[in-house]
Amino acid sequence: MGAVLIGLVVLAWFDRAVVTPQRGSANRSAEQTTAQDLARYHGKAFDVARVVDGDTLDIAAPDGASTTTRVRLLGIDAPETHAPDDRPAHFAMEAAAFARGQLSGRRVNLYLEEDGRTRGHYGRLLAYVALPDGTVLNEVLIAEGYAYADLRFRHGFYHKYRQLEGSARALGKGLWAEATREDLPAWLQRMRPALLAD
Repeated sequence: MGAVLIGLVVLAWFDRAVVTPQRGSANRSAEQTTAQDLARYHGKAFDVARVVDGDTLDIAAPDGASTTTRVRLLGIDAPETHAPDDRPAHFAMEAAAFARGQLSGRRVNLYLEEDGRTRGHYGRLLAYVALPDGTVLNEVLIAEGYAYADLRFRHGFYHKYRQLEGSARALGKGLWAEATREDLPAWLQRMRPALLAD
């Protein structure tokens, strides 16, 4: 009887501590990651190691087991070069080429949201990327029509980025020049059903 009781106690502990971790530890882990990221990356300059596509780059700074840190530009969504059907999305190659032209061989400054999350769904660092002249690439990509303002997540420049996109769309810049509703990313079609509906 005593062995059964001890077994149940151990099983209950194992279930709570290992199988079903408490939310507090997950929150502490996220808070620790954010604090570490802010200390390590916020306001600091890094060499660009590689431009992945229109909204993603690698900087020359180790991150975990990787020799580089993957950075996702915060507040924007550039067309995917590797779409689910293996065809680049509308204007994806142009967006990637523009980003390469702006970033390749450059040293950039990263700025993170100080009161928000610093990592995205795939563990990428979320950042605003400032070019050597101080221009924020995230803004340029939207204003010139190489990316969409990402409405799925709130951030410090959410409203500004929506305005930049509205101006680019009104002027027919970049991806907006000949875009059809089907060219828009699925998330944008869902969130703004009337956009380009005519």
